[in-house]
Amino acid sequence: MARAKQPKQIHQMTVSEWEKAFPDEDACCAYLAGHRWPRGVACPRCGNVNVKAHGTMPWNWLCNACSPSGTNYRFSHITGTFFENTNKPLREWFRVIHFMLTSKKGISALQIHRMMGFGSYRTAWHMCHRIRVGLGKEEFRQLLGIVEVDETFVGGLAKNRHWDKRGGGGGTGGIGSGKAAIVGAVSRKGNVVARVVNNVRASTLTAFVRESVSTKVSLLCTDQWAGYNFLNGEFPHATVDHARGQYVVGAVHTNTIEGFWSLIKRGMIGTFHKVSKKYLPLYVAEFQFRYNNRNNEDIFGEAIRGC
Repeated sequence: MARAKQPKQIHQMTVSEWEKAFPDEDACCAYLAGHRWPRGVACPRCGNVNVKAHGTMPWNWLCNACSPSGTNYRFSHITGTFFENTNKPLREWFRVIHFMLTSKKGISALQIHRMMGFGSYRTAWHMCHRIRVGLGKEEFRQLLGIVEVDETFVGGLAKNRHWDKRGGGGGTGGIGSGKAAIVGAVSRKGNVVARVVNNVRASTLTAFVRESVSTKVSLLCTDQWAGYNFLNGEFPHATVDHARGQYVVGAVHTNTIEGFWSLIKRGMIGTFHKVSKKYLPLYVAEFQFRYNNRNNEDIFGEAIRGC
């Protein structure tokens, strides 16, 4: 019997390689500027490429095309990025990004606080959230091929919370029980799109699928949740009935998207322990970015480009 073909091993930047690539602050500044402006430095305000270097301030440039007063507009390599107005060196930001990207199930702000030796936990927490905002800016394209769509719920039960934090009852599909809903679509061997939603009603799910999945998709696979029934006339739609123990029918299954849900839930339970619904979209964006760049050997550079 022939052996199954092993997946290609993707090499990610190791700690020693990171140290070699970014030995000092200037190396980090040069890396950021090179990835932000691969065709040459341009003014972040007006896009003017005819800028000149500041005479006394390194990594600062002057633009006289967008200054109504006639004085040059000064900007730096971090202007308009999530590094702007920070009092932390860029090298420390790069190190935190590397930790986050090389941890399959994420790394908590508390662990970042311990490893980096920051003066306060809040510093690590704010840095991680800023980075997640940047990771959520990846280029969006509608999914093609065989696409799986499914929803999941994360969070504890309302009955386990303090009485004044339980919220109202009711809801749809477990949301009223205190859990938050996430809907996702994944192209097999391709990218995933995941969003935190208020409910899993048909209108919400249909709007998500229309936004995320191309009408030229070859097959759309879901379970038999009634919220997907309205997709039948718009997409080549097939279902599996989990309630009857049916999980794979030929090419029809939702195992890929359920694998992505397992990554999120293991991260939530084992790494972050507790995530509020307010910040859940940022954590989902982080897991989505890592999944979509799982075969990208330059995942670090991709994250810097989205800063």
